[in-house]
Amino acid sequence: MEWMTLGIVIIFIGFILIFAGMLCVFYQAWEEAAKQHPPPQNSEGHGVRGGGIVMIGPFPIIFGTDATSVKVLMILAIVLMLIAFALILLGSGILY
Repeated sequence: MEWMTLGIVIIFIGFILIFAGMLCVFYQAWEEAAKQHPPPQNSEGHGVRGGGIVMIGPFPIIFGTDATSVKVLMILAIVLMLIAFALILLGSGILY
């Protein structure tokens, strides 16, 4: 039984090393691309702005490039959370 556990641990370590290597290669490619292609500038001299929301159930994960984008996305996330909770309560029969 000890050999079986040791084999599983070695396989798990191998997966972790492969994943870490892939992350290193991805990061290096990202840095090289950023050096060769600077971010575009609009007429006011500001870079591109944006953000996003990832909803996992009724819980949001919000990310953005500046405070204005994140504020707008937070308001949108609150609205989406309220809609999700209302649908959950409607589905369970509490809001009938």
